[in-house]
Amino acid sequence: MDYKLIALDIDGTLTNSNKEITPGTRYALLEAQRQGKKLIIASGRHPIGIYPIARDLMLERYGGYIMAFNGGKIIDCSTGETVVSKYFPREYLPDIAGVLKDSSITMNTYDDKRIISDSKVDDYTYVERDIIKAEMVVVDDFISAVRFDINKILLAGEPDEIDKYEKILSDRYDGLLDVYKSAPYFLEIMPFGVTKGSMLPPLLQKMRVKREELAAFGDNYNDITMIGYAGLGVAMGNAERDVKNVADYICESNDEDGVAKTFNRFILNSNNIF
Repeated sequence: MDYKLIALDIDGTLTNSNKEITPGTRYALLEAQRQGKKLIIASGRHPIGIYPIARDLMLERYGGYIMAFNGGKIIDCSTGETVVSKYFPREYLPDIAGVLKDSSITMNTYDDKRIISDSKVDDYTYVERDIIKAEMVVVDDFISAVRFDINKILLAGEPDEIDKYEKILSDRYDGLLDVYKSAPYFLEIMPFGVTKGSMLPPLLQKMRVKREELAAFGDNYNDITMIGYAGLGVAMGNAERDVKNVADYICESNDEDGVAKTFNRFILNSNNIF
C-alpha cells in the first residue's frame, strides 16, 4: 500500500524520552515529504507547543497539518488557516468543578498563549507548562476567569486519582463530553465527538486521501481512535497495552527510532535509513 498521509502523535511517539526528535526520525519524515507524502502532527497539545516541531519538519513547505487539542483545532501549515475549531461547552465547567472539589486534581485550560490553572496547581501542571513552553497563570476563581472560547479542559493529578475520576466523569458525561487519558497523570475533557480518530475523516476528505492510504502512530490512550481508524495503525513499543491491542503493527520504542524504522519498512519508497 502507498501510504500518502501519515498522522503522528508527539510525546512518546515522535519524540524520545528527552522530548527530542532524533536525527534519524527527522530524516525519515523529511524524506517522506520529499516523496510527496503529507504529515499530520496530531497531539493533545496547544498549537504553540506544536508549531516548533511543525517548523522543524517543514510542514509549511510541504503542506502538512497540525491537529491540536486532540483534533479540536486543525491548522493548515501552508496557509496558517484554522480549518476546524471545536469549542468546549463552558456551561459544564461549574459542574465539573463541583465534582472535583474534594480532589487534589488541578483544572487547566488555555487561551491563545497561556495555560490557565486553578488554585490547586500541582507538579503535573508544571510538566504541561514545560512541554508546551507556555506561560502559566494560576487563578483563584477558575470559572469566573474562563470567559472566552476554549477547546478543552486538562485535568492533572496523581495517576490513581486520575483513574478514579476518569470513571466518575466518563459515567457522568456519557454522550455529552469525551473523557480520556493522554498520560497516566493527565485526563482530557473534550467536546463530545472530538478525538484524533473522529476528526481525521473530514480532513482526509478535504485532502482526497482514502482511509486505507493513512498511517497513524501513537502510544497513549488518546491515540487509540486514530490508530484504530488508520489503514495502518502503529503502536510504539513503549505504548500502553490498550493501544497495542488496536494496532496493526507494533514498532520499536520512541527511544529506538521506532517511527523512522517503520517509515523505512512501510512508507518510504527506498530503504535507505536503517
